[in-house]
Amino acid sequence: MIRNKLTIIASLLAVTAFTACNSSEKEAKQTQTDSRPEVKIAEVQVQQVAQTETYTATVESDVKNNIAPNTPFRIEKIYVEVGDQVRKGQTLVQLDASNLRQLELQIENQKVEFNRTSQLYAVGGASKAEYDNAKMQLDILSTQYQQLVQNTRLVAPVSGVVTARNYDNGDMYGGQPILTIEQLNPVKLIINVSEIYYKSVTLGMPIEVELDAYPDEVFAGKVSIVYPTVDQTTHTFPVEVTLANSSQRVRPGMFARATINFDDIERVMIPDMALVKQVGAGDRYVYTYKDGKVSYDRVELGKHIGDQYEIIEGVEPGAQVVVAGQSRLANGKEVKVVK
Repeated sequence: MIRNKLTIIASLLAVTAFTACNSSEKEAKQTQTDSRPEVKIAEVQVQQVAQTETYTATVESDVKNNIAPNTPFRIEKIYVEVGDQVRKGQTLVQLDASNLRQLELQIENQKVEFNRTSQLYAVGGASKAEYDNAKMQLDILSTQYQQLVQNTRLVAPVSGVVTARNYDNGDMYGGQPILTIEQLNPVKLIINVSEIYYKSVTLGMPIEVELDAYPDEVFAGKVSIVYPTVDQTTHTFPVEVTLANSSQRVRPGMFARATINFDDIERVMIPDMALVKQVGAGDRYVYTYKDGKVSYDRVELGKHIGDQYEIIEGVEPGAQVVVAGQSRLANGKEVKVVK
């Protein structure tokens, strides 16, 4: 009886061992025969993408006036300092008026002469030519006086801020502007836009402006001038962007970035994990999965938005791209898709 039980147990163990052996051999054989690399794939998405371009520029004042006389007079008095707000017509500089006083005496003498000649002409004691000459001399002196008044008393041509003062009281004017006045509301930027967008840029078009001085703010600007010619060397055209600045927080010389949204168009979007950089080159590729195989396709990238890239060319809508396991792949390689 005991011998029979031992025989049965031995037989069962042999069957179990044989089954396990066959199972291991089967699994090993399957492992050996299925050498396909395992990959994870994702289906590309199509979405509306804003076609924006960003341009760098330096803020400029909308109007800039250099205050200077026509002739080299001595500066008697400068009434303003750098940073002062001035209004249009305000007296800024008084120059030496000694020539003005001499001219005033000449005008008084010529008025006396003109009155005498006019009285003689009325009674026939002076000719018409003498009368006309006396009047002409008075007119010439009066014109010179007005010009000299304008040239010795310099006024602000616009309301704005004094941004430069190059002389002190008592200095002789030497050619450099005495003062510079800039109008700070509005301010402007000049950007150079590629000619491919010439038809897309219009007057009044909204522009987003960011400034290094205010990193967390976006200022609203608009296109105020579209220049009519394209530079034949750079193939760009100038665009003037005006920025309202009633608070005068934005100042000339600040570094700015102006962003234009030309349009929204549908683009293929792929996960950034799908991109492969070719060694020794700057080109980007993706492995596209179809019918159990992958193809190695060059892509032209657009913008990086979140964890996705805009694809301008190289991947069709609805395609499936490899997002994990690219290191063992090659063009035309059969792969095994896993989740």
